[in-house]
Amino acid sequence: MTTIWELDFYSRPVLDENQKKLWEVLVCESPLDVQSQPNDLFRYSTFFSSSEINSVRLRVALEEALAQAPKRPDKIRFFRRQMTNMITKACEEAGVPAYPSRRASALNQWIIERMQDYYPTLPNYQAGENPSVTLPPPKPQPLPDALVGEQWAFVSLEAAAFAEMSDWEIGFSEAFPLEMFGLQPDTPIPGMIIYSSRALPLAAWMSGLELAFLRFNPTPPQLVLETGASDSWILATLPTPDLQAEIKAFEAAKQQANRVHFVAVQANPEAESFAGFWLMQELNLA
Repeated sequence: MTTIWELDFYSRPVLDENQKKLWEVLVCESPLDVQSQPNDLFRYSTFFSSSEINSVRLRVALEEALAQAPKRPDKIRFFRRQMTNMITKACEEAGVPAYPSRRASALNQWIIERMQDYYPTLPNYQAGENPSVTLPPPKPQPLPDALVGEQWAFVSLEAAAFAEMSDWEIGFSEAFPLEMFGLQPDTPIPGMIIYSSRALPLAAWMSGLELAFLRFNPTPPQLVLETGASDSWILATLPTPDLQAEIKAFEAAKQQANRVHFVAVQANPEAESFAGFWLMQELNLA
């Protein structure tokens, strides 16, 4: 079974003895299905002084994490684009490929917890806003012609339905336990199903993109799939008021579900299997 890590390497709101911000490496294992047990997933953390910010020191930390982990990861995800060169170099030298990705829900949740509950307990804690990596939305690109779906539909499933996801027939997928985000069993989880006669090639292509989230682009009205660190793809144009109202209802439902949603690929509306199915969460990464 594939193992994926999520990594952050950045300054924290804690000062060292020289009144410089400490930096920290955080590594956590990605939950890859709805039955993942968050408490069983590997985590590693270590602080750095501001004079140790380089790929060599990061590689040493990664090697320490690898030595402690029960299983070596197949790849590492990171979301801080400004750290791309350093993280990529350190990961490659440690023997694990790294990929920019906004699919970092477990890591984001852990950072939020540490910001609220851990860093304020440390000496020399310095309250303040954590620097954000939020950048202007990229210009969405059209899908390759061969991958455009023939139909699509907005649907929703109660959170409790995902408990049986491991029994569904799915070609390509990735998910996470909804309990991580405090969702009740009756919470409606909104999603979009893409129907395509080339469902399997479409799902295979999507599986290699580091799927991040779906969003509504108001000008011009489009449904957009965000992937990787900054890529953006037009899934559907929304030229009519009815279609725009439908996507706005989807966005409202997404907010009610703590921004959790899904995208699925099927051959047609009568199909009983999925070529692809991905749970996602739109994150405000900071």
